[in-house]
Amino acid sequence: MRIAVVAVGKLKERHWRDAAAEYLKRLAPYATIEVTEVADRDVTRDERRALAAEAADILRAVPESARLVLLDIGGKARGSEEIAAWLSDLALDGDSHVAFVLGGAAGVADEVRERAAERLSLGPVTLPHQLARVVLLEQLYRAFKIARNEPYHR
Repeated sequence: MRIAVVAVGKLKERHWRDAAAEYLKRLAPYATIEVTEVADRDVTRDERRALAAEAADILRAVPESARLVLLDIGGKARGSEEIAAWLSDLALDGDSHVAFVLGGAAGVADEVRERAAERLSLGPVTLPHQLARVVLLEQLYRAFKIARNEPYHR
């Protein structure tokens, strides 16, 4: 499976970078993962314009062949086992290139939401986008372990 993670903003603090790097290393045997960071814009002056600029960057970064999944608090919440089954089903259906999009602090513009094949929620709590990226990578790793009946997820 090929997975693209398109995220607004950089992981600025070392602890976020280290955590993300660890999960990317763990994911390597299971999938090809490509992380693309797009510039976050100052949303305090003109939020609509900033989100439009971010959206253009996001949509350019999403591979054309990929199924765009937007991480969104209002999206479909799935447990770890459900994520594992969902990813397996996508691969079996020939949809083995998935792009997960994480917006910035102000979310994403409607253009990104409209391009998304679906929206995935990591739960009902609001997460800082840096933490959301680490949680996504951890859940992807957990999903591959579950799908292969390998220990880790209990």
